[in-house]
Amino acid sequence: MQSSLTLSLSQSATASTIPKSNHTFNHALRFPPSKLINLRFCGLRREAFLGSSSLSRSQPLQNKTLSKKINNAISASLSDNGSAPKSFDYDLIIIGAGVGGHGAALHAVEKGLKTAIIEGDVVGGTCVNRGCVPSKALLAVSGRMRELQSEHHMKALGLQVAAAGYDRQGVADHANNLAMKIRNNLTNSMKALGVDILTGFGSILGPQTVRYGKLDDSPGNTVTAKDIIVATGSVPFVPKGIEVDGKTVITSDHALKLESVPDWIAIVGSGYIGLEFSDVYTALGSEVTFIEALDQLMPGFDPEIGKLAQRVLINPRKIDYHTGVFATKITPAENGKPVTIELIDAKTKEPKDTLEVDAALIATGRAPFTKGLGLDNVQVALKNGFVPVDERIEVLNFEGNPVPHLYCIGDANGKMMLAHAASAQGISVVEQITGRDHVLNHLSIPAACFTHPEISMVGLTEPQAREKAEKEGFEVSVTKTSFKANTKALAENEGEGIAKLIYRPDNGEILGVHIFGLHAADLIHEASNAIALGTRIQDIKFAVHAHPTLSEVLDELFKSAKVSF
Repeated sequence: MQSSLTLSLSQSATASTIPKSNHTFNHALRFPPSKLINLRFCGLRREAFLGSSSLSRSQPLQNKTLSKKINNAISASLSDNGSAPKSFDYDLIIIGAGVGGHGAALHAVEKGLKTAIIEGDVVGGTCVNRGCVPSKALLAVSGRMRELQSEHHMKALGLQVAAAGYDRQGVADHANNLAMKIRNNLTNSMKALGVDILTGFGSILGPQTVRYGKLDDSPGNTVTAKDIIVATGSVPFVPKGIEVDGKTVITSDHALKLESVPDWIAIVGSGYIGLEFSDVYTALGSEVTFIEALDQLMPGFDPEIGKLAQRVLINPRKIDYHTGVFATKITPAENGKPVTIELIDAKTKEPKDTLEVDAALIATGRAPFTKGLGLDNVQVALKNGFVPVDERIEVLNFEGNPVPHLYCIGDANGKMMLAHAASAQGISVVEQITGRDHVLNHLSIPAACFTHPEISMVGLTEPQAREKAEKEGFEVSVTKTSFKANTKALAENEGEGIAKLIYRPDNGEILGVHIFGLHAADLIHEASNAIALGTRIQDIKFAVHAHPTLSEVLDELFKSAKVSF
């Protein structure tokens, strides 16, 4: 997300003061689509123009002339952050200094590009300041509280613990301090590498031209770049009829400050955000009511995993829920009156119920932060607020054609609204603008929900895999293993959970992996890397895992799969 902290810049940059150099970067290395062959490498599919020759994943480029051109093109010194062409202030300008923009900037400097990043709020964007980073601090507290509050768990380990308590402000400070530390780390890493941080809100003035400054009619500053990446992120989505006051009706932005712990809070939406906050609030003593528009909770998860997660994460806790309903109106608490929530049936639209609670958290997803980007100046129209892009993350114009030298990564393009997906897209774009055509394999990107226990996934759900199999004419098999059979999980007294593998028995292709259990968010990467590298089950079966470790859950999972050859 394009954020906005006023930074004291080590290098003040305007169009009149930015030094220009004689270095000319060769961008004429794009290969014709008709001449491409595919290579998978670390989640990126590399396309190489090699005529009719074939190339395996492990072979180097055979075209030595092309390889030499690429090496020459990226040989700028890192010490001065590369050099821009004569007619441009920068090789690359990135609008938005969130995780995606930061990842793109660091990779650009590594490739020798003179790089600037424009930030209108705080470095780190949503993830670091109002998302995944502070929420993990709160979830770390909730995990420890759950452990200390579980008399059965403690007794099984031979431990005796007095009643656990917490200091709300201390918990809030932990989250805020973590966000501040990571934000400073990101800022310092870019400054150390010579990335120019330009303070202000950025917008596109025209081809390869950006304005940054205040959100008003003032002229601001104008800079130019050979290539531009839009990385402005997203903001909480609030449906119509919901009045957010930031105190009793809140979004995740407000909830992360933990200014209060209500006795009873309604959470609208049971996806990643809603689930994680239910974990935090119930651990700290709140009662929770989920309001979900679809007929089942956790609709984005594999159904089998979702059912097990509901049995463990919802049913035993102080949580009730309403499914198949819309919250059409939510009114904040005022003058001693509670928060009121009016519910209607999602299908018939008939009034269903009215709830009165202490607070309501709106966790209905996120909306792209793309207003005021000036994309109409380059003939680009937003689609439901998102910036349209192709598989190479190139921005598309009114006619569906790529706008030269303009890219959009992360939440703003809507392809996969995850911080690490934004970073991966940014790295892919930098590879392209330095002469190497890459297409990111989004099916290799994992996702995780940091509840206790955790949920993680990569690839297709079982229904998605079976739908694909029916269309393409292949069989799907499923195998599962349990954490109850894992020595390390049992030693931790955390045997609740399963791992599920969805695959093709005819060729060993991994279609999807889903994990619910202790440290599932860490375990998923063996599966995601296997998908990224195109590793088949018959090969990964020979991988060796240390014993006793949780990784053996995946070891047993792959070994239990039955491949035809």
